[in-house]
Amino acid sequence: MSVYSVRGKGWRYDFTLNGQRYTEAWFSTKRQAKEAEARKREEILRPQPITVVETAPTDITFLELVNLRLDYVKAYKSEKYFADYIGLGRRVVKQWKKLKAREITRAMVQSYLIKRAKVSAFSANKDLRYIRALFNFSIKQELIDTDPTKGLEFMPVEKRVKYIPSKEDVAKVLLAADPDTQDYLIAIKETMARVGEINRLTWQDVNFEGRFIFLYTRKKKGGHLTPRKIPMTTKLYDTLLRRFQNRDKDKPWVFWQRYWSSKEGNFVEGPYQDRKKIMGTLCRKAGVRYFRFHALRHFSASVLEKANVSISSIQRILGHENRTTTEIYLHSIGEAEREAMAVFERVSQDEGSGESLTQTLTQ
Repeated sequence: MSVYSVRGKGWRYDFTLNGQRYTEAWFSTKRQAKEAEARKREEILRPQPITVVETAPTDITFLELVNLRLDYVKAYKSEKYFADYIGLGRRVVKQWKKLKAREITRAMVQSYLIKRAKVSAFSANKDLRYIRALFNFSIKQELIDTDPTKGLEFMPVEKRVKYIPSKEDVAKVLLAADPDTQDYLIAIKETMARVGEINRLTWQDVNFEGRFIFLYTRKKKGGHLTPRKIPMTTKLYDTLLRRFQNRDKDKPWVFWQRYWSSKEGNFVEGPYQDRKKIMGTLCRKAGVRYFRFHALRHFSASVLEKANVSISSIQRILGHENRTTTEIYLHSIGEAEREAMAVFERVSQDEGSGESLTQTLTQ
């Protein structure tokens, strides 16, 4: 189809002729897009008495660049990544929508990031990653030939140890949850899955006979939806089997909801979305310090580490490509570190009596 619409943007034409791609957006109606396409085809096929200099690919506007990237992200990346990218798109388009893509300079991006850092250094760094991805994508597509983010450094951030709830607090939150939410929390805790992976889980991914499930993630190189096989614990097996026996056979998802869609303008049924407010309510009800769904992933990974499970096994369960990412999830103090400090304590005490040591420290 050479003419098509994109929701909230309008109509565009996109066709290839003699090995060359031609596209233009955004038209208010389909008819306008078709007429523009016809004019463009006629212009291409009409014999030219003089040499025509084609528009360089670097003449694409920044707004067109962002829209093309959004189309790509929607097709190849996760829903969360797409939602985050829409937020970024709105911010940067507000800054540079009247400019050509080649007119964006390193100084302009740096100035934007400094302003963004007033929100937080984390927000500025996240936007830099997305802006850099935007220009790298555009260079690969041969739409532009320069990257204004090249050489820009990430803002320094204050890294803190993430709060991981105790076993007791996790149990209190589970008891405070309604049965459906309780099952949802158990699924996250017992698989160490990302929220999106549990939201995406269908009954087709659950193998009761083999006692395992398949989790799918797009957090892999290339944005491919990649599966990994996770054995079921007895707790997870019992939970999913009960849900399966009581399931609505018309619904393929393990966890689904009916909600109002502002985009559709009516109620729709579909898999769970990111239920951000639930954990705040549950933590207050349980009387524990606030933590989010993702903290359960950290909690379970730390439980495995304390049980001396190898990091490589934990890495495969978590679905990480890099060992260093897995190490971020491991918060316990290993026995080797404890033994080292015990040795230090013994050696420091052997250096002299308590009295001489006190004198040494107070001199």
